[in-house]
Amino acid sequence: MKIHQLSLFLENKPGALIEPCRLLAREGINVRTLSVADTQQFGILRLIVSDWQKAHAALKDAGFVAKVTEVLAVEVADRPGGLEEVLGVFENSPINIEYMYAFTFGRAGRAVLIFRFDKPDEAIGRLQAAGINVVDSVEVYGGISA
Repeated sequence: MKIHQLSLFLENKPGALIEPCRLLAREGINVRTLSVADTQQFGILRLIVSDWQKAHAALKDAGFVAKVTEVLAVEVADRPGGLEEVLGVFENSPINIEYMYAFTFGRAGRAVLIFRFDKPDEAIGRLQAAGINVVDSVEVYGGISA
């Protein structure tokens, strides 16, 4: 149920973002979704890609600082209150949501979000107990259709 995300540390300067994207394109690796967070001097590019192992090796070989992190892809009802229902599963729990961002696919009436939890196995258990779908890696890396 956990999927692999790559996090790259990049200088916060014009043109820094294109180099890892260009490298992944040359390697035939598809970016499924991404998030960019910045500070004054550097940025963190978080990526879910079609082949994380190949991407990680290629990026490291090219000199990028790339870290692999386990995250969860969670289906959310695509309507007002859908996100609140998922977040409510963790209300008054010891599980922390470190960050989250939107995914680029979903099914009819459903959206998908990427969550980084401090206790992913416990988060999976709580989500499943609440009847919330945690998307598996085959769907994420290969894409899904509506």
